[in-house]
Amino acid sequence: MAASATPRIAESDLVAVAFSGGIDSTALLHVATRSGARVLALHVHHGLQPQADDWAAHCEGVARELGADFACTRLSGSPGRGDSVEAWAREGRHRALHDMAVAAGADLLLLAHHRQDQAETFLLQAMRGAGTAGLAGMPRSQWRDGLCWARPWLDQPRGAIRAYAEREGLHWIEDPSNADVRYARNRLRQSLWPAFPSAEAGLAQAARWAQQAQALAAEVAQEDLARLSTPRRLDLAALVQLSSARASNALRAWLAPCTAAPASLIERLLTEWRAGTTLSWPAPGGQLHAYRDGLYWAAESAVAPLPSTVDLSRPGLHPQPGWGGAWLVEPASTGIAPARLARLTQQSRAGAEQFQHAPASTPRSLKKACQQVGLPPWRRGGPLLFDVEGHLVAVAGLGMDARAFADQDEMRLAVHWLDDSDLPQREGGTKSAA
Repeated sequence: MAASATPRIAESDLVAVAFSGGIDSTALLHVATRSGARVLALHVHHGLQPQADDWAAHCEGVARELGADFACTRLSGSPGRGDSVEAWAREGRHRALHDMAVAAGADLLLLAHHRQDQAETFLLQAMRGAGTAGLAGMPRSQWRDGLCWARPWLDQPRGAIRAYAEREGLHWIEDPSNADVRYARNRLRQSLWPAFPSAEAGLAQAARWAQQAQALAAEVAQEDLARLSTPRRLDLAALVQLSSARASNALRAWLAPCTAAPASLIERLLTEWRAGTTLSWPAPGGQLHAYRDGLYWAAESAVAPLPSTVDLSRPGLHPQPGWGGAWLVEPASTGIAPARLARLTQQSRAGAEQFQHAPASTPRSLKKACQQVGLPPWRRGGPLLFDVEGHLVAVAGLGMDARAFADQDEMRLAVHWLDDSDLPQREGGTKSAA
């Protein structure tokens, strides 16, 4: 292999190598063990082939022979009816590799993917109608959940890896499933590469261009979203002033932390929304809501919890897991007496509640009070807090009911609701005293 293809590893580092026992991972493990690093070979036993036990034993023997430590995980369960065997195995393999690497204290995992793998990924994604994110294929390196997944040979042709393995006299496993044409990659390997031997380099280069295009799209989206959005709200009126391509790009980026929105949903939203309309669209894991010219994401939630008793008489953050948020209690010049907060009933809306926003204001129905402050309909379900006499004390999203305010000569505590999405911003702050 070329020197530039050798992973750069500090001698003191523990480096994990995903080791299936095939030619590519065997060659990578061989190179890694000669880098001066302490190497851990990670093998995943899928349980899908009758030879799987023998392969695990072979991999352990090779790892020991090369001077690497060895760890193996056997996947439990099996693909469900109608599930893709490839997808099931890939998901389980990624999870097992991550867990083994982290448990051993490694933060770098080397994968033996090469140029032909990248070319195949590009072509398969193109046939599925993928956008630039899919066409970009596999990244050279990527941090996920505290682990760097690195592919040092992504630009290396497969022939160069085979030549290295043969020259070094390495021994590897030949998986018979690689000849099974039921799998799309195998059909490509048996038909495309023999007919178009130069296609590998061209398709891999196309993936690199897609990576650049995706990076550029991400930069443009970041600039647009800095003007158009907050983590909770996207300004639809401003979004539709952009070009169609730019609006779609920004919308997709805004949704990415919440849901994997299909292209059809992006198109529907931009086509169906009109200024001033209130609309909703189902999406994977939740719903999108257009309200007062803003777009909001609402994650799926279980049925509202049953009424419960809570004590908010002490300052701090009081999480309410079933409600998707927490009550924040703080000393304040305007607020509620601690004794009144000691035994509260927390529940969802019943339908006839009235809320008074300020001491001099008139109590209004909860619906009108929510409309007045622009609280979207899907965030009006609560929780609500009532004192021992059944008087409304506070409402999530609206704040404290002015009728519950303490007299000026009493100690006062302010009660505010924070959704789960707000909580990371307050890490290191006040914790619950309960």
